[in-house]
Amino acid sequence: MSGFIVATAILTLLVVAWLVRALLLPTTRTAVSSQRLNAAIYRDQLQALERDLTRGAISPQDYETTRDELQLRLLDDTQETTPTLQVQGPILLTAQRTAVVIALLVPLGTAGMYWWLGTPSAIDPAATQTASNEKIVQMVETLAARLKANPDNPKGWAMLARSYKVMGRLEEAQQAFEKSGDFINTDADLLVEYADLLASRTGSVEGKPMQLVNQALLLDPKHPNGLMISGIAAYRRSDFPMAVKQWENLLAVLEPGSPDAQQIEADIAEARTKMGMSTSNKTAPQGTQNGTGAVNDATKLPPVDPATTEPMTQEKINQMVERLAERLKTNPEDLTGWARLARAYKVQGRLAEAEQAYVKAGKLIDSDANLLTQYADLLAMRAGNNLEGRPLVLVTKALALNPQHPMALMMAASAAYRRTDYPLAISYWEKVLTVLDPSSSDASQVKTEIADARAKATLGQPKARP
Repeated sequence: MSGFIVATAILTLLVVAWLVRALLLPTTRTAVSSQRLNAAIYRDQLQALERDLTRGAISPQDYETTRDELQLRLLDDTQETTPTLQVQGPILLTAQRTAVVIALLVPLGTAGMYWWLGTPSAIDPAATQTASNEKIVQMVETLAARLKANPDNPKGWAMLARSYKVMGRLEEAQQAFEKSGDFINTDADLLVEYADLLASRTGSVEGKPMQLVNQALLLDPKHPNGLMISGIAAYRRSDFPMAVKQWENLLAVLEPGSPDAQQIEADIAEARTKMGMSTSNKTAPQGTQNGTGAVNDATKLPPVDPATTEPMTQEKINQMVERLAERLKTNPEDLTGWARLARAYKVQGRLAEAEQAYVKAGKLIDSDANLLTQYADLLAMRAGNNLEGRPLVLVTKALALNPQHPMALMMAASAAYRRTDYPLAISYWEKVLTVLDPSSSDASQVKTEIADARAKATLGQPKARP
């Protein structure tokens, strides 16, 4: 704050010095002929009038009339006038006095006006942060109010849930996730975020959180946070082989040698050590003594370090994303890293940065149906949920690689439905049904969409002639 005041004072003094200097310097008066000035003005007007005539903007008759009028005004304004004698009284404000007045009034006036109209608290970092937080809270509350008025908006509820989760309002976040309904069942990121929220509230990943993580891994077997949570859950229940398996899968999608990869390697080594200890304990005699005479309980596993088992929080995820972004700046050829960063940015709602990261992933996207579909969904979101154009091209490529890809089929069906190509939409949705659980809510929703499309296709058919 003191730095701002010093800088303002210096700028004010510079302005005062510039103004005072202009007043104190000796001046020479140069007379300006009003006749020459008027003549120059009318000459410019005549030239402009001639250009309008050349371009056909005015008719010859209008040109003649306007030219005559200008010439008459020119003659009138350039007539010699008799100079008027002016009687000057005593001068109250000389240049020196004016300079003194300015030197006093400018700093005082500037300080007074800023104190009256400005916002002095804005230069306080703490106050600025508070104002920013208040703005974020206001935006979230506005979204919540809109959803109360229009609750049939699952994407909106999912967005509100994420916002509440970041703000630490976990109970409201859980309620918002519940109101998003079946929408989250088609998005691995949302499923993992919901699972992490429930684990944060209960302190355990077992039960509903683990069901959500498993569902997410069915949609995306390489989902980093899903693999991480699944490994942690296995570790907590002493299923060390499963923990090692999930973390090895996670290690395959992390950048080799990165801090995250090194941490996972350490976790894997620890899990393998405990797995070996567990195996040896099964065959070791009960109650054997160590060198100190104490008895080792061979049936009791070593305590689990709580630091390695706490659930992933949004803050930790954000830190991982920023570390990945920094590493990619020095290693831009890591296409897998760019694809992972794009997906992370998309989850955080940083859509422009996500699109840039997908572009930098380059040829890797063209060979992966999941990445193609995710990229298409991102572009559609940026275009106001419009799938036509580039998004649909990417969806078509994804289906060429994997004709049974559920999300790609759903997006292709939605695009066909929007352009009233109901038979094509029905064919895509029927393919979706072949890869969904017949008893799931998703399958029921798809069947409803098919019935609606068939009804509209029937209405659109021309009536048979009698």
